[in-house]
Amino acid sequence: MSHETTPDVIPAELIELAHAHGVRTEFYGFDGAVQQVRASTLVAVLEALGVPATSSRQVQLSLALTRDDEWRQVLPPTVVVRQGVDTTVPVHVTDGAGVDVWAEIDGAEAGASSRGRRERRDFTQVEHYVEPRTIDGRRIGRATFAVPADLPLGWHTLHASAEGSEVRTTLVVTPHRLTLPPAVEQAQVWGLLVQLYSVRSRTSWGLGDLADLADVAWLAAHRGGADFVAVNPLAAAEPTPPMTPSPYLPTSRRFLNPIYVRVEDIPETAYLSAADRSLVEWSADPVRDLATDPGPIDRDVVWEAKKAALEVVFTAPRRAARQAAFEAFVEDQGPGLRDFAAWCAISEHLGGREWPRELSKPDAPAVTALREQLAERIEFYTWLQWVADEQKASAQRIARDAGMKIGIMHDLAVGVHPEGADAWANGAYLARGVEVGAPPDMYNQQGQNWSQPPWNPRALERAGYRPYRDMLRTVLRSAGALRADHILGLFRLWWIPGGSKASAGTYVAYDHEAMVGILCLEAQRAGAVVVGEDLGVFEPWVRDYLADRGILGTSVMWFEQENGGPLPPEKYRHLTMASVGTHDMPPTAGYLAGEHVDLRERLGLLTEPVEVVRRRAREEREVFVRALAERGLVGEGASEREIVEAMHRYLRQTPSALLGVQLVDMVGERRAQNQPGTDQEYPNWKVPLGDSNGNPILLEDLFESQRLRSLIAALNATG
Repeated sequence: MSHETTPDVIPAELIELAHAHGVRTEFYGFDGAVQQVRASTLVAVLEALGVPATSSRQVQLSLALTRDDEWRQVLPPTVVVRQGVDTTVPVHVTDGAGVDVWAEIDGAEAGASSRGRRERRDFTQVEHYVEPRTIDGRRIGRATFAVPADLPLGWHTLHASAEGSEVRTTLVVTPHRLTLPPAVEQAQVWGLLVQLYSVRSRTSWGLGDLADLADVAWLAAHRGGADFVAVNPLAAAEPTPPMTPSPYLPTSRRFLNPIYVRVEDIPETAYLSAADRSLVEWSADPVRDLATDPGPIDRDVVWEAKKAALEVVFTAPRRAARQAAFEAFVEDQGPGLRDFAAWCAISEHLGGREWPRELSKPDAPAVTALREQLAERIEFYTWLQWVADEQKASAQRIARDAGMKIGIMHDLAVGVHPEGADAWANGAYLARGVEVGAPPDMYNQQGQNWSQPPWNPRALERAGYRPYRDMLRTVLRSAGALRADHILGLFRLWWIPGGSKASAGTYVAYDHEAMVGILCLEAQRAGAVVVGEDLGVFEPWVRDYLADRGILGTSVMWFEQENGGPLPPEKYRHLTMASVGTHDMPPTAGYLAGEHVDLRERLGLLTEPVEVVRRRAREEREVFVRALAERGLVGEGASEREIVEAMHRYLRQTPSALLGVQLVDMVGERRAQNQPGTDQEYPNWKVPLGDSNGNPILLEDLFESQRLRSLIAALNATG
């Protein structure tokens, strides 16, 4: 296109169009230098947003439409406000025409006293003159109305009536600040950071499950005094092999992976006939011994066995109350659950074959026909979500009953698999032809492409944010807390045009007031704490904004540095979850030994001579140990165990509200769970929990570990 003839000069109209749609035309790189976005990237991203821009003429037409777009709408697509804050809403009608504006308050949102009825709240017009515009031959005026500051929290409907017609839109009232539990506000609490699949027991089927999660929580509370257990995303994966091992690339962020279900804990299992019970036991036989296998976890083998057993239990009759509970769950989850279950059944039906075009949308005629044909399998996958949800709720109940102040902290991945259930069901709200990733930084100098389709902010707003809300509501069910991976994505995401290098992308802005506000609203309704993973490149105001909304940030000791050494504990933020490391790094024992350098050298990931990287790693270790010694936390010639414990005692001295302790650090594990930049070269997300020699540690033996008990004692002695 003509824009490419002079790559360094982008037409002013294209820049204006990009800015009008939240597309950055330049950004600050990790080195602090301003980077200009290429014209071809701007065009591709605008096209993905549904804004034609492939020629100068299209840019001009799109810009003309964009300038007057809001004037063509009586009400905005969605109105999101904070409770208690004076806000106004613009209303566009024929110039001089009278207009009435009111909100219909959802009684279920307003509280028990209003449940079952919808209250009307009239809005008052305020004096705020704006020059009328002529739009499509009609003189349009803008009337401004005040939004009552005392509207109840929740999802309501905004109405405007003028000239004999009425329009409506979604009105969302969000909390000004997420209310935190008093325990989190008053004193630091600590908990475990756990990769659930890796924590196996003698009764799980070769992979940690929801019953194991409940046991970990109970034991951590009773034997350690922990107040939460944070787990990897338990989101759904493929229903047929191969199952994507990464919990951060799910087929659906909303629904659960039934591989985590404990078959024996489903009530109907107890009432199986002898023959059916034998079928369940035979299904378990091939995977029982996997609990002690030191090799990589094989999800496909585990799921094949568990799925066969679950199919048997599914056929068992349910008591009247149980059946009613199942039906209530299906009704509560609505069309989203039915679409997800249909996607699973169709995927299974296709047996790994490419989806034909006629099945590309949930409402396609061919899909409707398949829904009828596969009705029983759809009900099976629906039922799986119900039993998984029940066991998830049980884990939280057991955690709280054990005395935990928070309980289970679930994890929300930043996106979904491009060919998964969410991408299929929510296709109308996702941008196509682009993928989400990250720009180049000091660790990934080529940038990162996560291969995930992003929300289309325009489509999401037009939909009243319903897909986003429904996803959050389901994830927050029975959650004491939620960790939002890459929460910066609620402000802006790095969009990469399809077929381009990760570095050839740009940032696209989202309405963070809406995205963060809705997250706060749904978390407050669920009574959950929110932790945002706010690492990486970001504008300084973002962390302040999240803190003002009551959302905790993330502080990783290895990354929190000042003047070439670790940040002093007293300088840590209060509203944060502190930890020594992350799941994308080796456990602390391995990191102290420089095993991240050895691994990256072995995998050919180093961009500098290995001697230089090793020397830098040794110097980093020495600086951190020296800082620990200066505070009297370690002595001369401290052992690896003493250094690991000292680092956690260091974090105990911070004002951080939460302290997350990786379970791998408690047992001396040295192997990384994930090595960024690799796929098949390393067994990412498949490493079972083990000791310093890689020997498997089962849940039954976990709290007998001397190293674990020693670290717990260190944590509680300084708490």
